[in-house]
Amino acid sequence: MRKLSLAVALAAATIAVPAFAQDVPTDNSAAPGEAAAPDGSKAFGIEPYVGIMGGWEQFDNESGHGLPQAINADGSLRRHYKPQGALVQGVVGVNIPVGPVFAGVEGNVIKGVDGNIDWEYGVAGRAGFRAGDSGMFYGKVGYQWVNFDHFSARSTRGGDTGRDYGAVTYGIGAEVGPQSIGLKGITGNAGFRIRAEVNTWGKAQSLRPMLGIITHF
Repeated sequence: MRKLSLAVALAAATIAVPAFAQDVPTDNSAAPGEAAAPDGSKAFGIEPYVGIMGGWEQFDNESGHGLPQAINADGSLRRHYKPQGALVQGVVGVNIPVGPVFAGVEGNVIKGVDGNIDWEYGVAGRAGFRAGDSGMFYGKVGYQWVNFDHFSARSTRGGDTGRDYGAVTYGIGAEVGPQSIGLKGITGNAGFRIRAEVNTWGKAQSLRPMLGIITHF
């Protein structure tokens, strides 16, 4: 079910986001004969960024996935229980554009504001391609730790509730900077971009859609 959800999210991002991408001229144009990015700016640059996002995440309550299962007082599985909650996320990273593509690395810290999740933190690499001046489409993979605030009254691991659980994380996303907010080139002036992203954790045992604002320098 998680893999199906990710496939649907990827298809939606691929279809919807390009409609908002803007081709905005930049002052950081390439010299004659120099390889250029899609927007005409220099092909290579270093771009740090920070951002804040909000979203939601739900984890599976299934055996064999590394997380303790939530159980009732009589020892039976709490079948309709899903560890989940609303989230606020801070990100910091750097992009290295190379012509029509880019790569980079990003760290994140997440605070649960409602539900079972207390904190999350991790790091991931990103790579993708540029669509005009403001569009960026990417995939990412990294490692993410999750700390549950109140996982359940009991679990199959007894006193392990509330500890950190770590696993590989991966996802897809897109960024777009509307012309109306004055975005310049990815290697040019600073600007805001809207980011939409969906991630999963472990063996596709969670779904985490996020939406927010990224500030590039």
